[in-house]
Amino acid sequence: MMPTEAKPVDSISTLSTHPLLGVAGVLLGAMIATCTGRLLNVGLADLRGALHLGVDEASWVNTSFNASMMFIGPFSVYLGGLLGPRRVLLCCAGIFTSASVVLPLCHSLGALIVLLIVAGLSAGTFYPLTLSFVLRGLPIRYVLLGIAMYAIDIVFTTDMAQAWESFFTENLSWRWIFWNGAILTPLMIALIYFGIPRQPLPTPKPGQPAPSWRGFLYASLGAASLYIALDQAQRLDWFHSALILGLTVAGVFLLLSAVVRHFLLPNPLVNYRFLMRRNTLLLAFVLISFRFVMLATVVALPSFLGSVRGFRPLQEAPVLVWVALPQFVLGVVAMALMRRIDPRLILTAGFSFVAIACVQDARVTSVWAGLNFGIPEVFMAIGLALAFNSMVGAIVLEVLDTGALTRPADVLTFAGFFQVVRLFGGEAGSSLLGRFIAIREQFHSNVLGLHVQLESGVTTQRLIGFRTALSPHSTELAVATGRAAELVGLQVRQQAFTLAISDTFLLIAMCCVLCLLVVAFLARVPTQYREITAPNS
Repeated sequence: MMPTEAKPVDSISTLSTHPLLGVAGVLLGAMIATCTGRLLNVGLADLRGALHLGVDEASWVNTSFNASMMFIGPFSVYLGGLLGPRRVLLCCAGIFTSASVVLPLCHSLGALIVLLIVAGLSAGTFYPLTLSFVLRGLPIRYVLLGIAMYAIDIVFTTDMAQAWESFFTENLSWRWIFWNGAILTPLMIALIYFGIPRQPLPTPKPGQPAPSWRGFLYASLGAASLYIALDQAQRLDWFHSALILGLTVAGVFLLLSAVVRHFLLPNPLVNYRFLMRRNTLLLAFVLISFRFVMLATVVALPSFLGSVRGFRPLQEAPVLVWVALPQFVLGVVAMALMRRIDPRLILTAGFSFVAIACVQDARVTSVWAGLNFGIPEVFMAIGLALAFNSMVGAIVLEVLDTGALTRPADVLTFAGFFQVVRLFGGEAGSSLLGRFIAIREQFHSNVLGLHVQLESGVTTQRLIGFRTALSPHSTELAVATGRAAELVGLQVRQQAFTLAISDTFLLIAMCCVLCLLVVAFLARVPTQYREITAPNS
């Protein structure tokens, strides 16, 4: 039988005659936010060329959008509790649409950054309010379907963004990086308008303190400061930069201030004690690990294909499609498994598949191309689908088991917390992986350089071969010799980067193993999906 704590969910959903439309609307919002962020990242080179931006200037394009999403993550809990999800989503969706329409028309970096901040602040509300509405607005028997759609939404969009950006730039224009969201968001607005019921403004209970925005502002500023520090750290040489050091110190101080302020002046919209459960904290670590694991297809694989093989984004896209397209089938399979099996077992299987895929990818050589990644990517697709669905499923079970669905503040706190963890974990993983690849490439380059000596017979033979091939196209022998030496150096760097990518896949596999150990410490939740989705529950 379904636990008594979860029964109010059905009564909440009956306020809307079309709850599935509301769920479709918020899921579309999550997809739009994910897609826009990934399109900005993948299409940054095209934006640089179109707007004539330098590398340092363009680095703030992604930072401004994503840091704004990080800022609004904690603050959306305040907005959702104060105004209700429907009002926040409709208002922010309208703002995001307007900003997305105008963004491609900007010709100055300042105007572009300002509009990206506006777009990030509005799109950042889509994630936390999505999970909270799916939990509170969807009949309990459909929760698993909502989880599967949410998981497909995130994983599919993340891996398909490369193909979409390539299609836009090759067949339409770079402007569709932004106009893509501008076209989809009005549909989201319509779905939310008709699917999410109107509700009166929440009012504090007698004797309860009024909600305060100050603690949320401290937390949002702190999270955004740390995000900017991580995003710019590799470019500015980490803590050798006064900016990175200052942002880090300020971010930690603001976050601690928010926590201290909450315990001195409790805010009715936040329940930190609700988050201090063993499973909740362990699942937060699992989410951070998953975001790091996803970098195998988001960073490692595209970096290899682009830097070593010289693939353009359009050529890289088919490799990533091997991961993206199966998500529709695998998501449904994971949903069916969770009706019968403890999500912890599915989570274990998912990370095991990803580890196997990464070990296979670690055998990469400089001659590998798209087809060589076929079988590992199939394993990766299965692993990511099982891991993400079961991870979100385990998070939702925690909410159901605590009876938090009867307490909107707890649901908003939960959703906002995991939104911040998701964004922060992804950025921390991306920054650390970028640093790891750079260090390992330098290490392998030095080791390989020790074996490439001018007196070596192999090196001399390679130089003579290149010089012979280049002589007919050079003005004199010295020029051909110099170009031959450059080619040998390029080959050394190519091999060094390939070895660094191999180390990266092994690192991700080790992360999967560590995550399996964490999953082993997850306590079994008494409430299981086979009970709450039973026909008689």
